[in-house]
Amino acid sequence: MTHPVFPFKKGVFLADFHIHSHYSRATSPNMHPSITNRVAKQKGLSVIGTGDFTHPGYLEELKEELEPEGTGLYVCKDDPDGTKFILTSEVSNIFTQGGKSRRIHTVFFAPDFQVVEEIQDRVGSIGNISSDGRPILGFPVKELVRIIMEVSSDCFVLPAHIWTPWFSLFGAKSGFDTLEECFEEQSKHIFALETGLSSDPQMNWRLSALDKYTLLSNSDAHSPPKLAREANCFSCEPTYEAITAAIKDPGCGFEGTIEFFPEEGKYHYDGHRACGICMKPQETIKHKGKCPVCGQNLTVGVLHRIEELADRPEGFIPEAAKPCVHLIPLEEIVAEAFGVRSITGRVKKEYQRLIRLGKSEMNILLWKSEEELQHIVPDRILEGILRMRKGEIKISPGHDGLYGKISIFSEEEREELHSSKASSKEKAVQMDLF
Repeated sequence: MTHPVFPFKKGVFLADFHIHSHYSRATSPNMHPSITNRVAKQKGLSVIGTGDFTHPGYLEELKEELEPEGTGLYVCKDDPDGTKFILTSEVSNIFTQGGKSRRIHTVFFAPDFQVVEEIQDRVGSIGNISSDGRPILGFPVKELVRIIMEVSSDCFVLPAHIWTPWFSLFGAKSGFDTLEECFEEQSKHIFALETGLSSDPQMNWRLSALDKYTLLSNSDAHSPPKLAREANCFSCEPTYEAITAAIKDPGCGFEGTIEFFPEEGKYHYDGHRACGICMKPQETIKHKGKCPVCGQNLTVGVLHRIEELADRPEGFIPEAAKPCVHLIPLEEIVAEAFGVRSITGRVKKEYQRLIRLGKSEMNILLWKSEEELQHIVPDRILEGILRMRKGEIKISPGHDGLYGKISIFSEEEREELHSSKASSKEKAVQMDLF
């Protein structure tokens, strides 16, 4: 029998800590707890971050819709058996250090509403926390870490998407070369790093300085469908204390991550989207960092930045490395199998049918064997899932703020799909797709 490729032992649960509320810029109005709870269950998440707990309006909403479970986590009052929520929020610090403008994003975890209220009082007295779900503060991030850890030593600090060029710890535009440069004496509170959509653990393994940190992956979702595009696997108890302990010491129950294909991230390669330029690091160096079309500076991507700081060759695997699995969201696989956009009603309907039969998106993409999937998944979608599991895909890398484009099927296969729509529709009708 064929077995799923999921490398983690049975009994793990999946958690996505970094998301946003409808109070954040460029975020869906559907990012409310009740909706994220429903979608998180469809995705197969057991634990999800609340996002944006620093915003006063959103904290009131959280208090109205959630209730404590008694484990440091929260559940929806109208669905106590649903997905568990952990109190999280992302903050942006913009400041000058070392003669350079720095822009650092950090995700914070808190154990309860009382701690969140005190954080709001402390931070709100020196910065504006009401203008955006992800507030922008004009002082060094190390001071923010100090304040939050003074409020409660149970809080947890996670530098966000650490390689993104504009807003991150190691970003080419405003970051640092080492974690200690950024957080200085507060570095003692950092136990984990978020790799971000444009990098994966394998890329981060090339830096020996990162070996002592747990590498986490989260969706940074701005809309419900983006939940779980990256996630974390745990075998510990689903409690605040156990989860944070497992992140600090992976031997206590952190098992690994679910990953975006990093080439699909918005900043994987270097480039200048205004001129349609996308380059590998070696090409950027050849052009001295300038766009060959307009002569302006190229946006240096994640791969290039890792090449600059790496002290190990590509393919190096640390002894304590945790496994990871790269995924394509199920809706995207369905859309490509149908030859349509993922936002179409046909894709949405088929997605819901598959979730109803397969229990959750992650169950379909990861745990179910090929034989099990054959009973519920049309042949072309099944072929897409199997190719994803084997990594048999093509990606046009993302750059300068543009997502990369994944192709599961070749141009010839797509043309064949269009020429055989009649027979496909007949089969689909038999499987109740329409």
